[in-house]
Amino acid sequence: MSPKLHELQALIPSAEVHGDRDTEVVDLTLDSRNVQKGWMFCCTKGSRFDGHDFADQAVALGASALVVARPLPLPIPQLILPSVRNGLGRISAYLNDYPSSKLDLIGITGTNGKTTTSYLLESILRTTKRSTGIIGTIEARYNTSRQPSLYTTPEAPELHRHLRQMYEDHIDSVVMEVSSHGIDQHRIDATTFALSIFTNLTPEHLDYHGTIEQYYSVKAQLFTPDRTALALICVDDAWGRRLASQIRVPSFTFGQHPSADLRISSVSVTTTGTSLTVSGLGLDTRLETSVVGACNAENAAAAYLAGRLLGATIEEARSGIATCEAISGRFQRIETSEDLLVVVDYAHTPDSIRALVNTARDIIGPHQRVILVAGARGKRDRFKRPELGRAAATADLAVLTTDNPGDEDPQSIVDQLIAGTIDIPKKNFIVELDRAVAIRRAILAADPGDAVLIVGRGHENSLRVGSTTINLDDREEALRSIQLRDHKNTSSLEQLMIGKL
Repeated sequence: MSPKLHELQALIPSAEVHGDRDTEVVDLTLDSRNVQKGWMFCCTKGSRFDGHDFADQAVALGASALVVARPLPLPIPQLILPSVRNGLGRISAYLNDYPSSKLDLIGITGTNGKTTTSYLLESILRTTKRSTGIIGTIEARYNTSRQPSLYTTPEAPELHRHLRQMYEDHIDSVVMEVSSHGIDQHRIDATTFALSIFTNLTPEHLDYHGTIEQYYSVKAQLFTPDRTALALICVDDAWGRRLASQIRVPSFTFGQHPSADLRISSVSVTTTGTSLTVSGLGLDTRLETSVVGACNAENAAAAYLAGRLLGATIEEARSGIATCEAISGRFQRIETSEDLLVVVDYAHTPDSIRALVNTARDIIGPHQRVILVAGARGKRDRFKRPELGRAAATADLAVLTTDNPGDEDPQSIVDQLIAGTIDIPKKNFIVELDRAVAIRRAILAADPGDAVLIVGRGHENSLRVGSTTINLDDREEALRSIQLRDHKNTSSLEQLMIGKL
């Protein structure tokens, strides 16, 4: 039998019920289009839409009740909360019988490295013969089920539904990315973690959080005794060291900083992967991963330490890291028929772009060029854009282009990128707002031995320009451009493009 409305009211002391208190609730959703018979529709207010305006649509689709911030003149029972979002985690967990408490749930938060760390750790856990699931930026997957992700951390109803389905399908361990939005919007409320990992913190999402101090404060909320039993913290930045000194849960630290419990040293990067030595806590060993980039040393160390604490042997942890499959859109190489490094990567912060450019330079050597294709998203972190431009200027040639601008003017976004480089005397920028053409121009401009880095979107396969959604996968566009480059008889138009560069 499904829970009744008065049971859900009891979860939140300030809640009120208008209508039949014995109304049964099968499930709930924030999207009126997804309502099924017996479901409860949650009227949340976002930056563009207010769910209260779609309540009548939910009723027409068979909703049994509504969650509202104000009573609506509709003939349906309503659970009234001071903050709809504030109650969704508790309600979702209750409806799904608190699934996180039945799993080994591992949370990973930080600005960069969440996805890579999650896949490395999941690979370790699979090596130990655990049945695993993963929830994050790319997808939610377990066994044969794969669902592309809309958000890094799903909304509370979807998250708890995923966890319940995983438990019912005999999954015992789930690795999950935890975003600052997911914490601040109460998506992980009533979720408990066996272990949580902090990777790093750099300015990001400040359009939402306001200041990096507030951004840190939100991230730190994952590391409280009511949410996590154990914490692993990278102390290679000041924010990690601050977190390690402040939290009230058992913790271990890792990183290249001398204070780390598990210290990283002797990092080596090649075209085929990254290797590093870890020492301390009696866990000394050499790790090898096929994930390319010096920044992935911290990700590998985090996965290794977490895996060992979760019961993996040294051999299992090393094997899991070494055999982790390629991660979609993370330093994903596009094969070429000549000596040319073409990489698609999700890097979208100044630090991650600089790190990627430096990695490419380490691989190709000092006498070859790094060519970068980059942009910035619309409606996000306008004050970050000049610093993104400065990061792009570390490449030998940057082709500045469109990256999901939404309702913003793409040219205006690029102008803000360039504004950050006014005091840099030697920079080489080209503006090409058609992203497919920008990728083509970058690859056609490269000489043998050069590197072309296409950043910002990684695994994504569509972007919105104004009211139009464009199907575009950077990896597919790069492959087409490589094939065009390989063709001996390029058209006059392509010759003209080459000449323009």
